[in-house]
Amino acid sequence: MKMDYHNEEKNKTILKLRQVMKDLPDFCREYFMDIANTTQARTRLAYAYDLRVFFNYLTEESPKFEGRSVKSLVLSDLEKIELSDLNEFMEYISYYISEEGLEKENGENGKSRKLAAVRGLFKYFYRIEKIKSNPAALVNTPKIHEKNIVRLEPNETVDLLNVIETGDRLTEKQRTYCHITGKRDLAIVTLLLGTGMRVSECVGIDINDIDFDTNGVRIIRKGGKEMVVYFGEEVEEALKAYLEERNEMHPLPGNENALFLSTQKKRIGVRAVQNLVKKYAGVTTLKKISPHKLRSTYGTALYRETGDIYLVADVLGHKDVNTTRKHYAQMSDDNRRNAARVVKLRKD
Repeated sequence: MKMDYHNEEKNKTILKLRQVMKDLPDFCREYFMDIANTTQARTRLAYAYDLRVFFNYLTEESPKFEGRSVKSLVLSDLEKIELSDLNEFMEYISYYISEEGLEKENGENGKSRKLAAVRGLFKYFYRIEKIKSNPAALVNTPKIHEKNIVRLEPNETVDLLNVIETGDRLTEKQRTYCHITGKRDLAIVTLLLGTGMRVSECVGIDINDIDFDTNGVRIIRKGGKEMVVYFGEEVEEALKAYLEERNEMHPLPGNENALFLSTQKKRIGVRAVQNLVKKYAGVTTLKKISPHKLRSTYGTALYRETGDIYLVADVLGHKDVNTTRKHYAQMSDDNRRNAARVVKLRKD
């Protein structure tokens, strides 16, 4: 039962991937078959989207492929691509018009992701000796400048929860809607703030995944690993209040086990949770708060309380503690700044 939702989402992603691959050169199929067992479906879908941008660029912007269509490209065409072509592509994706006519802009992270997709394609065909060179390996990776963690301060967290609970500062229309979904919204936001789970993990929870004897909830982590995360009394209180309401609902067929339901009586989606967090945070802080920022808020609070980066990595489900350390390294800097203020050379 638990895996049904995740298998359904995976299957939807695979169907999208197949659709996007119809827009790619036929030789790409071999590459995607090679990485099928080592990457998640959504990772392959992201690669497919990025490769579509790359091949559209070649046929629409590069003189070497003028008059060609993407589907007409063959593997030997990769041999015509040089380092200069790839550098021009990296400049192009800083700002371009998509095939849908939309303005697209990529920062350092977006450019790095697209370069990774192109590199993966070249690396595969170079490794199996179907092309003679790999110019993609020579492209300089955009330097990623670390950004400060955006998170809620304790007083902002209190304000956010109070707004959901009372409806204060919301517009009349928002307040009317909040009266209908308030208990659900409070349970979701409290759960995210109280456990640091990902929004994708949150929406996948079934009713029988919650155990109030241990105050634990079973979730599926990235990569399909199942684990139990634990919550405190505030989360317990919010969940129980919502469950009283949830038990009176009549979900649409196929959604009977879902914990969090939309107003359409279906399992709530990631986008809906992102929107509700944005709505409530918009009247409590000037910061741009998303479900991921609530995860950062939890991670920061846990690190402040424990100083244990390994514990934070384990609870957040990071496979590599260096990922955690990279995101929370500035907390150590905060501690050093505080230490400088504590020592007084001349007493007042």
